[in-house]
Amino acid sequence: MRLINLIGALLLKAVPSCDTPTKCFSSSIYRTYHTTSTRINTHISNIDRSMEKPPPIPDRLKRAKEEAMWGMHIADAIAMPVHWYYNADDIKWGYGGWLTGYNPPNKKHPTSILTISNFGGSGRAYGQKSQQVIGNIILHDKLPFWTSRDRNIHYHQGMSAGDNTLNTLMALQMLQTIIRVDKQAIKPDSLVREAVLEDYVKFMTTPGTHNDTYCESFHRSFFKDWMTESKPPKLGADIVKFAETRLKNYQNKSEDSQLLAIGALVLTIPWIIRTAHQSETECANSTVELIKLTHPTPSLYPFVDLYARLLHGVLNGKDLRAGVLEVSDHSVLGGSQTREELLSLIGEAERHPKGSEKRLRAYQNALSDLGMACYIEGAMTSMLFLAYEFSNDFEGGVLANANCGGENCHRGGALGALLGAASVQNGADIPQKWKDGLGVAKSRVETAVRDMNC
Repeated sequence: MRLINLIGALLLKAVPSCDTPTKCFSSSIYRTYHTTSTRINTHISNIDRSMEKPPPIPDRLKRAKEEAMWGMHIADAIAMPVHWYYNADDIKWGYGGWLTGYNPPNKKHPTSILTISNFGGSGRAYGQKSQQVIGNIILHDKLPFWTSRDRNIHYHQGMSAGDNTLNTLMALQMLQTIIRVDKQAIKPDSLVREAVLEDYVKFMTTPGTHNDTYCESFHRSFFKDWMTESKPPKLGADIVKFAETRLKNYQNKSEDSQLLAIGALVLTIPWIIRTAHQSETECANSTVELIKLTHPTPSLYPFVDLYARLLHGVLNGKDLRAGVLEVSDHSVLGGSQTREELLSLIGEAERHPKGSEKRLRAYQNALSDLGMACYIEGAMTSMLFLAYEFSNDFEGGVLANANCGGENCHRGGALGALLGAASVQNGADIPQKWKDGLGVAKSRVETAVRDMNC
């Protein structure tokens, strides 16, 4: 207010002396003073709001957020060596039994299609000549594995037991960015999105930030378009502008089905965690706005919305099984028919002793029916099946997910976050051995969950 009074005094001083000062203080000068005062009041109000700390986050929510992050990493790392094993028996034969912990990937992958994947963009190569995204812009030393004549190269060759795949590492990077620029979760979403996109481009285009060999289509598609810019943007605001323009341009094209994948859900997890203290709708809407910047595929957004609402609910104490039944009943996933199918398949599995191989086979059969591949509708339905079955059994859930094969890393990341959050609501944290066994990301996860807003 002192600043406002000072400006007012200066304006009054500028008015010439006369017998009738009310007339000399013209309407234009008054409007200038009034407008300036209003703007300063607004600015001060905005500053006050930005300096306000949010209400303290309940300890249970804080722990649920932490366990969700751990759960995402653990489930992804357990599944990594058998990622995209579509014949479940290949898991048992290749690793001397069903997985019970962390393992490095075998040198050979029984059903790899890495070498026919498009290193210049989304999808498969099919002999087309593309400008290289892999090796040139991202995954700098991995191109030889994409162009090899060896058809059995593992998607995650060279990684160690407990290591995480690219999308999970990218989600961790996103959380670190959020903590760095908006630890108290009070800044506008637009500013945080700019920071996230800037660090995404920096992370992906900087050699040595990770050791994964594979990246899914949305990364390749994004950087294919990014590299064709006359001056590829590197600053957050410019990258967001590029991404928004790209989204508009894609509205006139057929959707790329390769981008309608469950891998997108992994990237939403740190953002849902950031907005978990907001309302369910605010969290879901904000999460969809984020994913639009990397996935210009509107058919994906209803699934992102549903997952954000589900994880938000579990983080805030909602029963996971109740949440799964609500989501599975949604028309996006097929409505009541899907819900009844899930419950029927659960009933089939329950006919066999818990922990038995017959019960695992029932899970494998269920996921084979619901969808083992990456495509979002089937993959998310399979994830919901596992979330319901293992709502109070984190360890059992992440192991079953891995041993069912298919798109188990990204399905596992989305599942692990739910089961991790639910473990807190059930009164038990994730067993420490799974946290201790993580690979290169372990120390970064420890730091991130320690520094998470509170």
